[in-house]
Amino acid sequence: MSSQRRGSKSAPKRASKQERQVHPETSSISEGFDPSLSVMAVRPPIYPVSTYAFPTAEVAAHWFEVVLGKTPARKGETVGLIYARLNNPNAEMYEDALRSIDRGARAAISFTSGMSAITTTLLTLARPGTSVLYQRPVYGGTDHVLHHLLGDWKVQPVPVREGDWGRALKEHAKDMAVVYLETPANPTLRMIDIAAISAAVRRAAPDRRVPIVVDNTFLGPVFQSPLLHGADVAVYSATKFLGGHSDLVAGALTSNDEELADRIRATRAFLGTICEPFTAWMLQRSMATLHLRMIKQSKNASRLVEGLKMHRAVKHVHYPTLFVGQQARIFQRQCTAPGSMIALELEGGRPAAFRFLDALRVVRLAVSLGGVESLACHPRSTTASEMSEEDLVAGGVTEGLVRLSIGVEYWRDLAADLSQALDAARK
Repeated sequence: MSSQRRGSKSAPKRASKQERQVHPETSSISEGFDPSLSVMAVRPPIYPVSTYAFPTAEVAAHWFEVVLGKTPARKGETVGLIYARLNNPNAEMYEDALRSIDRGARAAISFTSGMSAITTTLLTLARPGTSVLYQRPVYGGTDHVLHHLLGDWKVQPVPVREGDWGRALKEHAKDMAVVYLETPANPTLRMIDIAAISAAVRRAAPDRRVPIVVDNTFLGPVFQSPLLHGADVAVYSATKFLGGHSDLVAGALTSNDEELADRIRATRAFLGTICEPFTAWMLQRSMATLHLRMIKQSKNASRLVEGLKMHRAVKHVHYPTLFVGQQARIFQRQCTAPGSMIALELEGGRPAAFRFLDALRVVRLAVSLGGVESLACHPRSTTASEMSEEDLVAGGVTEGLVRLSIGVEYWRDLAADLSQALDAARK
């Protein structure tokens, strides 16, 4: 068999497959894999290989120069396989599939986890003496990186209140290295107008490009396309919807800027945060059902919120179809569906939230989200527990807030389970 990347992007692809632009529901299954390079297997095999042979010593020297950034790749050239910490066929096949479905993407990069995707990106872009502007709330792990890891390295995290971006951008126009957004926010589902923030950043720093990074985990590339609205990078915890089965940990990002992606990929090479072959293979397996799962989950959630908002134990339901005013306008302009994440504000604070969670029977009490099974958690005592009291209050993460990730179960079974658990919350 050929020693080329069997099924990966450096191997020749049949032009007939590329002549017509196909829908993401199709490319999520077929992109990045050529059966003729893998003994005609209809789905990608796993390549548990650490190192790869070079065709000649001259080629080896050139590839290393490109990978190390000493020389640019030639036009149309793709560096061949060298070592699994730098690249591997399964990671590249998955990256091709993800790039093909995230509208606006010109590059995709896989990682060992969502946090490694976020951390590797921030370490690439931020330097001591610069600042990272972000709007609260953000995921607790991201908050820790911003305030502890980067803070200890003299990178200033700057939380920006909604409506206060003009002042913050003016104040940090010279020192901001990154603008980091999470929309919908975890766990409140608060939405941020990516296009408006992007335009404001460009006005504040007209002489340079300040990268805008958007955590798109909650809606995924199926229901929201940040790169079409002014973002430079979209990051994902691939553990969630992209993986979809609660059986792997991985991360990913997409970008509309290939040069920026190359910089992040180079950092990944030296940190060793590339997605290993077996996990990448599982992710590509999951891509085939991504649209089916997310559409089913979104439909389930949309049916459930109508009953949830009527229950006497519920103070407020956070869900995109229930948004009003500016939040509703952002949702309608920026998203194609509401997704499957719901946040419930319960009467009675933490005691009521804990009674609700302990009474669930079909829905599992667990962190994480985006799997085929429905999950529930209390963010303030779990996923957001590392955040400061100030950030929790400013972000709306209250003691009575419960986060739901709706799965693919029969929605009436979920409705019955949630209803009886809400009854228990009132006791």
